[in-house]
Amino acid sequence: MSAERDRLNDDPSGQSPWRRWGPYLSERAWGTVREDYSADGNAWDFFPHEHARSRAYRWNEDGLAGICDDRQLLCLALAFWNGRDPILKERAFGLSGPQGNHGEDAKEYWWYLDSTPTHSWMRWRYMYPQAEFPYERLVGENRRRGRDEPEFELLDTGVFDDGRYWEITAEYAKAGPEDILIRVTARNAGPDTATLHVLPTVWFRNTWSWEAEAPQPQITPVDGALVADHADLGRRWLSSSDFPAALFCDNETNARALFGPDARQASRYPKDAINDHVTQGADTLNPGRRGTKAALHHRLTVPAGGSATIALRLRDSHPAGAGVGDDFAEVMAAREREADAFYGELTPASASAEEALILRQAFAGMLWSKQFFHFDVRRWLTGDPAYPPPPPERLSGRNHEWTHLNNRDVISMPDKWEYPWYAAWDLAFHCVALAHVDPEFAKSQLILLCREWYVHPNGQLPAYEWNFSDVNPPVQAWAALRVHEIAGDDDFDFLARVLHKLLLNFNWWVNRKDVAGDNLFEGGFLGLDNIGPFDRSKLPVDGVLEQSDGTAWMAMYCQDLLEMALALTRHDRVYEDLATKFFEHFALIGSALNDKGLWDERDGFYYDLLRTGGDAIPLRARSVVGLLPLVAVTTIGPDTMAALPDFAARVQWFVDNLPLGQAVAHLQSPAHAGWRMLSIVDGAKLRRLLSAMLDPDEFLSDHGLRGLSRRHLREPLTIAIGGVTDTLDYEPAESRTGLFGGNSNWRGPVWFPINYLLIETLRVYHRFLGDGFTVEFPTGDGDQLTLAEVADELADRLIAIFRRGPGGGRPVHRSYRLPANDPAWPDLIPFHEYFHGDTGGGLGASHQTGWTGLVANLIMSRGRG
Repeated sequence: MSAERDRLNDDPSGQSPWRRWGPYLSERAWGTVREDYSADGNAWDFFPHEHARSRAYRWNEDGLAGICDDRQLLCLALAFWNGRDPILKERAFGLSGPQGNHGEDAKEYWWYLDSTPTHSWMRWRYMYPQAEFPYERLVGENRRRGRDEPEFELLDTGVFDDGRYWEITAEYAKAGPEDILIRVTARNAGPDTATLHVLPTVWFRNTWSWEAEAPQPQITPVDGALVADHADLGRRWLSSSDFPAALFCDNETNARALFGPDARQASRYPKDAINDHVTQGADTLNPGRRGTKAALHHRLTVPAGGSATIALRLRDSHPAGAGVGDDFAEVMAAREREADAFYGELTPASASAEEALILRQAFAGMLWSKQFFHFDVRRWLTGDPAYPPPPPERLSGRNHEWTHLNNRDVISMPDKWEYPWYAAWDLAFHCVALAHVDPEFAKSQLILLCREWYVHPNGQLPAYEWNFSDVNPPVQAWAALRVHEIAGDDDFDFLARVLHKLLLNFNWWVNRKDVAGDNLFEGGFLGLDNIGPFDRSKLPVDGVLEQSDGTAWMAMYCQDLLEMALALTRHDRVYEDLATKFFEHFALIGSALNDKGLWDERDGFYYDLLRTGGDAIPLRARSVVGLLPLVAVTTIGPDTMAALPDFAARVQWFVDNLPLGQAVAHLQSPAHAGWRMLSIVDGAKLRRLLSAMLDPDEFLSDHGLRGLSRRHLREPLTIAIGGVTDTLDYEPAESRTGLFGGNSNWRGPVWFPINYLLIETLRVYHRFLGDGFTVEFPTGDGDQLTLAEVADELADRLIAIFRRGPGGGRPVHRSYRLPANDPAWPDLIPFHEYFHGDTGGGLGASHQTGWTGLVANLIMSRGRG
């Protein structure tokens, strides 16, 4: 067993001190809901990027390649200056929602190349132009472009031409839980000698300004090191291998610069003092050489093609001498070797070198995307004791129903720049991937989201900070089962804790999202944003939208809770009654989905149904909404039925006495006598749905399954209701609609979470139906494949998004104009939010390794059969 696995096992609860420090710093705190104290809820305008260098954050911090402790009391990140930019590069730049022609978008290039789960070893890379960073041009050009034009990217500006950029690599290694080594290497990729300023910066999150009596920490110089003293955290030393100048200021707002000369200033040396000193030569630093923010100013002059390295060490004990210690190189090398061994254990022997690279970078992105998330909604709404109360409109504005919510935890984020906040259904998928590298962390995340300081008293799970009341698909029970399965342990306490919490959430769904009480569910957009012709959460007419996906999610929810109850019944018969309850509820929902208008026999597809007045209008969008009833499938074996006679008797009574048997055992398999398969679709429906799903003219692309049928390219769907006309057409790339800010698109691109679920579903059907059940793949091609073979083919197409093709390029890179003939870029893999439905190019958030990290699961499961 690897040394990293030993570190994980130090504390089975997942609270090992090795996890105390990690990459828990956000990459964007400006423009977030938490920092918005406006009356109208316009977070982007209230705290724009232009304010970030000068204005203290209230709830969190951000930085480049940043780390912090798990309470984010002390932060460390890197800042750079190329000698030409108007400001220090202290944080990644990107467009706000209103500035981007396709919503918010990061306009920088950085990658997470490596990380172990305890963050004992990490590697990060960033490409920084040597020319002045084109902030204004990026904003202006993207604002000028319409939605029918592509985004204008940093590479399009030409600042990387001729290799005139810095390739900066930051590596972290832990000598101990509180002893962190940092190596920063800057390579001059350009043709001329150039100078780079590197400023490792350490600062305290501002926790004192908001409380009148809170103690203020301090950073001072001692024996060539920066010493950070905090009443709760204790003392930390930051040392450098060189003897750079130490620069000091305070993590306080430069109120006069932002709000006028009469504004109250908390410090004479505010947050932007180091920026102004380095970039303008201003006399703004604290001459007393102390503060709550400090940097070590390194100047690196590097010849063309050369590199320079800085070594740093952050620790909780006084260094024996100046510098970073004689063991620095040895520790760095040892931790890298241990990371190699850890991933060597995980990577299937059948995986190619390409796939091993993809797997490791996928897990690195997921592990780097942990973030300390702090949000006390009650205080946020009513204001802080030391500050004036915020506008009264807030008390009836965003999230005012969530005053119980008080989050202060390290959480897996979808993307720490575009989505630096947790999302309920994203997090479930994250955990299914993270379970392979850190099952205890995955379990703790699923339990955390269900804790009383997260879940609403009415049972609803919080969606995300822009609107905690939005409705995400209920996939937490599915995720808990998969995490339990991947962990391979006997931790039934974990299943029990999740099940007890989810019972409240299940009842919320039944009572709030089934208006007619007919077992057909609404839910709204359900995370699929613009999948329909209009926003499904805001209907154009009075009525109710009965949803195929909402109902399918609830059927799947029943099955997952049934499976959890059956697993727990082996240890406590109390859960047998719950198993019966969820069996019956699944059968009722499955019957309703088939018998009450959502199945269209003519088209062989499931559609949403809009009920308005006395009319029932099917919305004939051929989208993943109509495929999702497939995912509600599970099997119950004869051993389970024999071990639970009361459950078996109740199931048989239910099948014999109510006309719902088609949802229970309609697909027969001679190879599985005594087994029951619970599925919404029968054999005929299964074949018709798979025929559409596997048709290249509909859902099947070379890179997985599209969110919307390509048929809508030639046959757009137009809906005219109540004087409002909306059109749904196939859009394989960026969204051309303003729904949901225009920053995501379900109208044609490939999305990983749905693909992953459908692949898993095919494997369940195959396990029951066996090799005798085959389908055409692709539809119309004539070749017959088993469902397991189809699942393998789909998985391979998804993996191929990131894999080098015959020409040497990776499909994911087709969204970029990579620097020609530059070998530094092709093996740096971005994990995007979604992918072009025709080319596989990466789209949306460029670091959403969260659910896209499931590609690692696909590589591992295929390798293990």
